[in-house]
Amino acid sequence: MLAHAAPRPSAARTVALADAVGLTLAAALRTPQPLPAFDTAAMDGYAVAGTGPWRIRGAVRAGTVWEGLLGAGECVEISTGAQVPAGARAVLPVEAALAGADGLVAGPVPPPGRHIRRAGEDAPAGSCLVPAGTRIGPALLGLAASCGHDTLPVRPAPRVRLLVTGDELDHAGPPGPGRVRDALGPALPALVAVLGGESRGVRHVSDRPAGSLAAAVHGTRDTEVVAVTGSTSAGTTDQLRRLLAEAGARMVVDTVACRPGHPMLLAELPSGRWVVGLPGNPYAALVAAHTLLGPLLAGLCGRALDPLPHVPVTGCVRPAPGLTRLVPVTWEGTGARITAGHGAAFLRGAAAGDALAALPPDWTQGSPAPVLSAG
Repeated sequence: MLAHAAPRPSAARTVALADAVGLTLAAALRTPQPLPAFDTAAMDGYAVAGTGPWRIRGAVRAGTVWEGLLGAGECVEISTGAQVPAGARAVLPVEAALAGADGLVAGPVPPPGRHIRRAGEDAPAGSCLVPAGTRIGPALLGLAASCGHDTLPVRPAPRVRLLVTGDELDHAGPPGPGRVRDALGPALPALVAVLGGESRGVRHVSDRPAGSLAAAVHGTRDTEVVAVTGSTSAGTTDQLRRLLAEAGARMVVDTVACRPGHPMLLAELPSGRWVVGLPGNPYAALVAAHTLLGPLLAGLCGRALDPLPHVPVTGCVRPAPGLTRLVPVTWEGTGARITAGHGAAFLRGAAAGDALAALPPDWTQGSPAPVLSAG
């Protein structure tokens, strides 16, 4: 996709594990030691050598080591996670063991290796556990810690300034006569976070005077991306394309053959900052954010795009000859059903849906279509 391939990934930096969640791994996560690092008991019971009955030589708990070598007919009491003593052939679970007052333990002879996690069984030393480009979540943090890492190399979340244009917008309470309540100011910062970016705040920009948008775009110095809602079409008050042309911007995407969201755009300013133009209608802006802003942020992070599953889609949608229709869907068995309420300005379907389906121009009822996550 053009938006994903357009930027170079941002420079990597090293951060503490606690600061890495939500960022993107800049290098493969490897384990410097085998996992587990030593033979480990997988059950509470007795580490036994040879055949029983076994004489108890001692006990070993997680975090301690029993020094010595077990001989045939000997055992040590052992806890889950403790290091298995040298000479032990298996672990006899406590529920299968009968310990007598004479210091002997009886029970069925476990097969060799039973209930023992061998050193390196999960991963040998030096193994690549997670590739670069993976978004860091709780499981990855735990895995890194279990390998002994205190820090991770990451690519930071791209910083995004949101500019919401429109003189018709009210920002609190029910809208007045002839006016509309701003839906994108509240929605877009959360969407930027979901897409892997860091919102640096929302600024509301007037449609007039003509230079107000230019001042807002060029005055944004602390971000890699400026996302502008509205002002992307060809109306009298739509300034963005003219602004970009006057600034000598490189246009990467100039409209997309889809509905809604057709007038979306992506451009690079001479300064290297990226400008994403989103339509002013709320659902159209959401569609454009998922299909244009999201891939751009992934490219800046060095993160691969998620594969798009193709599933059968059912439901009612108005045809759009020659255009891809992006509609909200809910999962239904092995397929998806189109949710009601997906006009360009209406967020009901998106709010109730699970994902977005991209219906090609030749889509027919029940035929497969690619589906992208909207979460």
